[in-house]
Amino acid sequence: MKKVLSSDTIRLLIPALSLTILLISVFYLQPRAISYVGLNLLFNLAVPIVLATIAQMLIMTVNDLDLSMGTFVSFVACVAATFLQATPVIGVLVLAAAIAVYAALGVLIHVRNLPSIVVTLGMSFVWGGLAVLILPAPGGEAPGWVRAIMISRPPFVPMAIIACVIIAVVSHFVIMRSSFGVIMRGVGGNTRSVERAGWSILGARAATYALAAFFAILAGISLVGLTTSADANIALRYTLLSIAGVILGGGEFTGGRVSPIGAVIGALTLTLAGSFLSFLRISPDWQIGAQGAILIVVLGLRLLLNRLENRGKRA
Repeated sequence: MKKVLSSDTIRLLIPALSLTILLISVFYLQPRAISYVGLNLLFNLAVPIVLATIAQMLIMTVNDLDLSMGTFVSFVACVAATFLQATPVIGVLVLAAAIAVYAALGVLIHVRNLPSIVVTLGMSFVWGGLAVLILPAPGGEAPGWVRAIMISRPPFVPMAIIACVIIAVVSHFVIMRSSFGVIMRGVGGNTRSVERAGWSILGARAATYALAAFFAILAGISLVGLTTSADANIALRYTLLSIAGVILGGGEFTGGRVSPIGAVIGALTLTLAGSFLSFLRISPDWQIGAQGAILIVVLGLRLLLNRLENRGKRA
């Protein structure tokens, strides 16, 4: 009997293969990158992108899509560089209120049966406007403790890689191993089964949105720790990067089919793609298009393996 790859294996195999190929290519183009300092420079900005990708993945787990992710992370960065730095208590209260707003969005989308794309697109203007009110011009200052964490130099392995591994393990446990994760994926995959089991769909969706906001807040705070200051437009690209990271990592838009570890690897791949294209001396004007081409190639490969899997099952 022929053995075929399972869908879960494919979800991890493709992003892992993509990251490996990119790493080998980068090391070939720039051998000095094979060092502690080199790896630190390559993945320096990976942590906030990984956290934003996990936040987007949580929203996609319940079959929704958050088009305000980039502006929300920018808003958090402005709060972190101002209130959280000068008056931590007020900063924490503002961020807690932001989590409550996200939970309320989950409730609103479920109760009124509204398209999440429309609601979150509208909220992107709200978060963007609040960010401009808080920080009209680039500035602010990162809290000392955040800066200390983000620039710390643990032995053997750079901080960025250690943080990404921790994020992958924690998110995998929460989404794939915990009872709450089962409910989340059930809401995205089979709502009626979750209701028959006695769980509240409304509560699950609200909790999922709140947890996504928490990860997005960590993304904004870590970004400020790396950049030392903030800007109302500092993370606008994170919306598309987070969606691409989830899809590249094996996630799908429907059915609650996600892979937390794959999403982290997908985010790392997108982060590394920028350095790879720079080493190839591709103009920054073309880099976004080149990143899109890389994503299309990877998705095409995943589709091919999925078809081979289906043929193997039929055989």
